[in-house]
Amino acid sequence: MSYVNEVIAQVIKENPNEPEFHQAVKEVLLSLEPVVAQHEAQFRRDALLERLVNPERQVKFRVPWIDDNGQVHVNTGYRVQFNSAIGPYKGGLRLHPSVNLGIIKFLGFEQIFKNSLTGLPIGGGKGGSDFDPKGKSDREIMAFCQSFMTELSKHIGADTDVPAGDIGTGAREIGYMFGQYKRLQNQFTGVLTGKGLPFGGSLARTEATGYGLLYITQEMLRCHNIDIAGKTICVSGAGNVAIYAIEKAQQLGAKVVTCSDSTGWIYDPDGIDIALLKEIKEVKRARLTEYLAGRPNAQYNDGRGVWSIPCDIALPCATQNELTLDDAKQLVANGVTAVSEGANMPTTEDATAYLQEQGILFLPAKAANAGGVATSALEMSQNSERLHWTFDEVDAMLKGIMVNLYHNIDEAAKKYNFDGNYIVGANIAGFEKVMEAMMAQGIV
Repeated sequence: MSYVNEVIAQVIKENPNEPEFHQAVKEVLLSLEPVVAQHEAQFRRDALLERLVNPERQVKFRVPWIDDNGQVHVNTGYRVQFNSAIGPYKGGLRLHPSVNLGIIKFLGFEQIFKNSLTGLPIGGGKGGSDFDPKGKSDREIMAFCQSFMTELSKHIGADTDVPAGDIGTGAREIGYMFGQYKRLQNQFTGVLTGKGLPFGGSLARTEATGYGLLYITQEMLRCHNIDIAGKTICVSGAGNVAIYAIEKAQQLGAKVVTCSDSTGWIYDPDGIDIALLKEIKEVKRARLTEYLAGRPNAQYNDGRGVWSIPCDIALPCATQNELTLDDAKQLVANGVTAVSEGANMPTTEDATAYLQEQGILFLPAKAANAGGVATSALEMSQNSERLHWTFDEVDAMLKGIMVNLYHNIDEAAKKYNFDGNYIVGANIAGFEKVMEAMMAQGIV
């Protein structure tokens, strides 16, 4: 058995009932085999891969809070600090009923390479809780966030671990957490990113993941002599990433015809009305069924189905493993040219393999959705320097990071004779930087 397969088997054995984590480790390590083969004796001696797949620290804690009726609830909080070889831990806080240790570990492991790919000095981590913000009052959410931060504050800091938002954790939740951290530590510091503009937030942070997704997708298409203008795009999701991916796609001249939430999806042949979508999701926090009121040609469907609509480009921006093999076959049959992952690992293993076999241009999440964490790192820089950059300044830096990121993963793929395989390219380019740092710092 090869060294890579030995480590994969060890991960599965030692981390049972964590399929998402297994999937992430397997996908990364198998693609690293060409690099590992060149250094196998040293990697084995230093147990480099074993250290890579084991978090430096895992924190699990209870989060008691009181609802508006005086009832006490107890949720579970997590923070997995995976790798700090190139900088302080950086990664979001996910608030969703599906959150468990395995999902946080998968997200944290992916974050190592995503953060490395940005070229910025940030390590990989992730956290969250099985708390569901939906249907809760502002007071209830504040009560949860304050309790959550009371414990989390013991483990984070501006030069140690800088969490950010994620699914279920927006500006409101970040604000409550920041206020509690400030109260507990008596420090005004850049310990969280995604903050409100009046207290250290960065312009363009809200838009960053969606905008970055389009910048890297546009550059990939341009390098294959394809103009994104005039193309039809299907997007899944209706959260932050999806909304701003739709907005930037429209600015670049494409037509986006779908979006979705947890209950159903919209098909609008005239193109998604982004102002209406923002009103529904960002202001009213309502369901997509309200979209139909002002769009006579739009259709709403319960359940899944976004990928049944013919398109040139597919942007899965909802959640993990949402694009299945059957979906991939439908997309290919309908003539899709490119798939770029806006969410974390939204495409199943078999669907990813099928899309690559069919010659579809495929950008993995660790590259395609790195715009959010890249701009979070720019927020950290502004906080450290007590500066505030303009929207255009941040947006220009974001675009530069994403364009460079594409060329880095393209070159890494070509270096090891995997031309066009951006999964391998992303994993290798991200790994090589982390590997060099780990080896230089000794056995820690």
